[in-house]
Amino acid sequence: MTQKKKEGTAQEPAETVREKRPMPQQEITISDLAQKILATDKQYDLSKILSAYQLAENAHKCQTRSSGEPYIIHPLAVADILLDLGMDTDTICVGLLHDVVEDTDFTLDDIRKKFGQDVAMLVDGVTKLNRIPIFDKEQQQAENVRKILLAMSHDIRVMIIKLADRIHNMRTLKYLPPEKQRRIALETMNVYAPIAHRLGIRTVKDELEDLAFFYLDSYAYSEIEHIMEIKKDEREQFIDSIKTRIRKRLAQEHFEKEPIIEGRVKSIYGIYKKVYVNHKSIDEIYDKYAVRVIVSTVAECYTVLGIVHDMFRPLPNRFKDYISTPKSNMYQSLHTTVLGRESIPFEIQIRTWDMHVSAEYGIAAHWKYKEGIQGKDRMEERLAWVRKVIEAQQTSDDVEEIVRAIKNDLSPEDIVVMTPRGDSISLPVGSTVIDFAYRIHTEIGHKTIGGKVDGKMVPLDYQLQTGQICEILTSRDPNKGPNRAWLGIVRTNEAKSKIRSWFKKECREENIATGKENLEQEFKRCHIHLPEEEWEVFLADDLKRHNCATIEDFYASIGYGGVTLSKIMPRLKDVYEKKYGTVEVNENPVAPVISPEKSAEKGCIILDKIDNCVFKFAQCCNPLPGDDIVGFITRGHGISVHTVSCVNYQAALKRNQPEEMARWLPVQWTNNTSTLIPTSIEVIAVDRVGLVFDITKILSESHILIVHSSSRNLRNGNAIFEASVQVAGTDQLNTIMDKLKHIRGVISVERVKK
Repeated sequence: MTQKKKEGTAQEPAETVREKRPMPQQEITISDLAQKILATDKQYDLSKILSAYQLAENAHKCQTRSSGEPYIIHPLAVADILLDLGMDTDTICVGLLHDVVEDTDFTLDDIRKKFGQDVAMLVDGVTKLNRIPIFDKEQQQAENVRKILLAMSHDIRVMIIKLADRIHNMRTLKYLPPEKQRRIALETMNVYAPIAHRLGIRTVKDELEDLAFFYLDSYAYSEIEHIMEIKKDEREQFIDSIKTRIRKRLAQEHFEKEPIIEGRVKSIYGIYKKVYVNHKSIDEIYDKYAVRVIVSTVAECYTVLGIVHDMFRPLPNRFKDYISTPKSNMYQSLHTTVLGRESIPFEIQIRTWDMHVSAEYGIAAHWKYKEGIQGKDRMEERLAWVRKVIEAQQTSDDVEEIVRAIKNDLSPEDIVVMTPRGDSISLPVGSTVIDFAYRIHTEIGHKTIGGKVDGKMVPLDYQLQTGQICEILTSRDPNKGPNRAWLGIVRTNEAKSKIRSWFKKECREENIATGKENLEQEFKRCHIHLPEEEWEVFLADDLKRHNCATIEDFYASIGYGGVTLSKIMPRLKDVYEKKYGTVEVNENPVAPVISPEKSAEKGCIILDKIDNCVFKFAQCCNPLPGDDIVGFITRGHGISVHTVSCVNYQAALKRNQPEEMARWLPVQWTNNTSTLIPTSIEVIAVDRVGLVFDITKILSESHILIVHSSSRNLRNGNAIFEASVQVAGTDQLNTIMDKLKHIRGVISVERVKK
């Protein structure tokens, strides 16, 4: 049996700053696990669990982790985490067996015969897909996540096992080389932590976020940890004094059972989000210290709230009632921020025991405490989001959409917006009026023509805030449908899915025409020259990737937004060049040729010493009127115009070869600036809903022709927007770039010189 590398295993040491692990790893033996099982008050089938261990130990006996430890320590650790979550016998067995089918010669049939159908089904759910050759890493990740979501829609234990597996892999991530640490940590932060949040398992979410954050930004982690460590004694003394004061005051009241009072410190990643993302100092974080009061009934929660507000001065606008309006993951509690005599703000959370169990263990409370989740309806309510995510992905024709859906829709931060009738609607932060309309009902979303927030008209891209009352204005026209531009405005994948579905169903012919035209433009831009009858063969792999039976289906998918051309074109260009060779053999690829007649008519540039010659602008430096320029005589292609700062021209000056320098000649611009010349700009900004809309709005208002544009997310949470535009010269370009720099969240605006 050959050793197989897994997450959490590697040869290279972690960076020096990461030597201090956030979670020290303790090995567990089967003896420890058995004793822990016997010590619980739940009934477990210990003989079945021991049989699962024996099979796992036999299957993995020739495997080791890259740390040098026997591989069996990983399944044991996963089983131990599942036991702490209170999971049942079959789930713990799967914790021990979850890598057996994927990594060894044992099959699902072997598991089924020995442990039954339920265990085999769970093992299959957490087993990764076999690698498909045409998939890259991102698509493979998306397919694996999609398979797990489909499995968990039938049995939620699949995801709980996967979360336990990920926790242990993250705890041992230091054995991986840094590049793999970052990749796995990023996947954890974007996929698994949001899922743990939506399942309501706070302990798992907090640990995954802190572990992932440690590897994504170890310096910020260490800085926050250092600040918290310095004030540790002061913090503990402060929390203890608050607990004592509240306990004495509550002792004077009559409660069904004595309230439990405990202290809590916000997670390191939670502090980071407030400090670095919201640009606050650590002293401005009011909930970094918190005291939790647990009582027996809802009525007692509000009684304690009144007492607390009598004892301490509440801060305005810092009270949240999650009991009457639960979070989207069913979290319930009262939160209030108050000011003590020491003038230190702190948060007090008040909840019942049922709310506490649900907050700590989420959906796992169904197994740990039978009273944790009341009945099948509550379980179905918790899992409704799984179906929404899967449905949204089905309309996109893009397997990676499911990962983006998890990242966006399952964000830990939610807003609660009210309808005019008083119903509360939970949405991700950054959601717009259109997102709100589609959350109410699909048809209301389709027929939306406007919105009122707190009685005032707002644009459709207005970002809603918690506590606002939103009214949707709809059209009476039965044929009214959504606008394609809404796909760039909405935040939730639910809204995107419904918009795409409408266009997919209602406008197929229009979608085919639009998609074909867009693809043709991209082919021209990327210098892909193929007869139209060869397109279907050339795109065969992409048709398969996006589940399109014919080339018309592919065009239609592009037309309604199911396929994003900016994502697939770089790979198609590489495929084309490997198969047919590079399109441009000149050392300087150039823009479209301008004839002598055209240049004379427009008066663009003057070529000294040479008359009646075609010229073109080199794309390596994209010269514009206002730039200092020089011409290069190409063989059979006229004059190629470069800027004097162009790397190719500067390299020629350094070489200083007479034959080559003879081909460079002086050129200059005329005073006529009516010619529009293509150039490219790049905007880097903090990723947010409406960013692309704000950029394109400024370009449109400035009457700038956008030839092509694309945007994508960066791994650091920012976004990059690239556009090919036509301008009259550097003065106009500089004016536009200055306007773009004033957009909220923009970090830099650069003129791109390839």
